[in-house]
Amino acid sequence: MELGGDAIAFDASGVDQVVYRIAPNPGEPARPLARIASGGELSRVALAIKEVLAGADGTPTLVFDEIDTGIGGRSADPVGRSLWALARDHQVLCVTHLAQIAAYADAHFQISKRERDGRTVTAVERLDREGRIVELAQMLGGSGGGPAAMASARELLDRTEAWRHEVGVAR
Repeated sequence: MELGGDAIAFDASGVDQVVYRIAPNPGEPARPLARIASGGELSRVALAIKEVLAGADGTPTLVFDEIDTGIGGRSADPVGRSLWALARDHQVLCVTHLAQIAAYADAHFQISKRERDGRTVTAVERLDREGRIVELAQMLGGSGGGPAAMASARELLDRTEAWRHEVGVAR
């Protein structure tokens, strides 16, 4: 059977396929998400779906693994804000490589892998404020960080902390 231009298959249990349609730009018709979405759009749609579902069913823990896939710094800031807002009512675990998202975390952990005795060992360390600045600087400027990256990281963390305080007080 065809429904809205898409072939839909039915069996004894009902419809076996769901097609998500979005119109990412004003004035454009809704099209199948799988055909038109970039990596960044997929990340933002996944976040939006989780936000709606979390509000509807009270999911206690939300996990976002590399929510930053396909997005840059400009798009990362609102994603970070959305994740922070979700974390007011849920436990949010997020793996990200973008400082603009990591700066919104209530708790920031650095995950690293090392080789020990021929095996890969994963280490997890909770970072204090100065550790966060160093990590954010490396996320911004590479492993060396450097003075400019450190200054940018400090400014980023200061700005997000000020925003979080302002919004948190208003809640």
